[in-house]
Amino acid sequence: MLSRTAEDLYWMARNMERAENTARMLEVSFRLALLPTSLDREEQFEPILTIAPGDDNFHERYDALTHENLVRYVALDPENNGSIYSLIRNARENARARRASISSEAWETLNATWLQMQSFDYDEVERWGFRDFFDWVKERSHLFRGVVFGTMLHDDGFRFLRLGTFIERADNTARILDVKYHVLLPDTEQVGGYVDYYQWAALLRSVGAYRAYRRIYHDTIYPWRVAELLILREDMPRSLHHCYAIVLSTLDELSKEKPLECRRLAGQTHAQLCYGQIQAVFREGLHEYLTRFIEDNHALGSQIQEDFLMTPMVMAEAV
Repeated sequence: MLSRTAEDLYWMARNMERAENTARMLEVSFRLALLPTSLDREEQFEPILTIAPGDDNFHERYDALTHENLVRYVALDPENNGSIYSLIRNARENARARRASISSEAWETLNATWLQMQSFDYDEVERWGFRDFFDWVKERSHLFRGVVFGTMLHDDGFRFLRLGTFIERADNTARILDVKYHVLLPDTEQVGGYVDYYQWAALLRSVGAYRAYRRIYHDTIYPWRVAELLILREDMPRSLHHCYAIVLSTLDELSKEKPLECRRLAGQTHAQLCYGQIQAVFREGLHEYLTRFIEDNHALGSQIQEDFLMTPMVMAEAV
């Protein structure tokens, strides 16, 4: 497979997964903003600008951090490369460039998503309902993955799509967990209180893990168990451990036993997740652990670019 084709497929999957997870990050912040806290509502949105992908130029382009400006910038702004609008546009451009390498159903799904995305402005999203808009983004991402899985050959092209999906998902699960840390940071006296409980519950719902938590733990919601579920449980589809199990097996299939550096990096992180304990995560500090994981995951993404996609490391790191 040509490296340009592999790169487009890899980034098509990453862009769609990132759009879905950006919607999830916005949703969890909106849910948390509804809960009583000593923070102003606008202050609770500040972490989104810190952790969401984007051009980091919000304050240059908007006068104030308001609810409306945040939605305009993170969801709808065509000049912000990390907005949901731009990510879906980029995924559709990746698909258009490789129409011969994907199924017609996969192309039609992405094209229809892009056409509908162009019809949204702030007034339309407000009329529709913010939560319904976030749900629409998630559903289109789910549909794309389902169509890809059900209609494409499970060859190397499919493997690069899977690789992009789970590298991006691991990054975003860590960032969503970090949203909770940033919101609570100035308000530590509430840790363990009822507000803390509802904040963790809101986070679980935003990643579709609330029922899974109830089924596994049969107990009230504790921070260390939420972290354990989303970091160390291999059977949780959005956990870091689950993502790296698939990344590692996919790299094994793609590398065909060649001793590639990206395979070593993935194996190292997978081993830490496989044999890690949640007590050690909290001893290190949840924020510090997640920051280190995000850096390692980014290094792996850059190394995959170097090993498979023929993109020089310096260019990959700029993405």
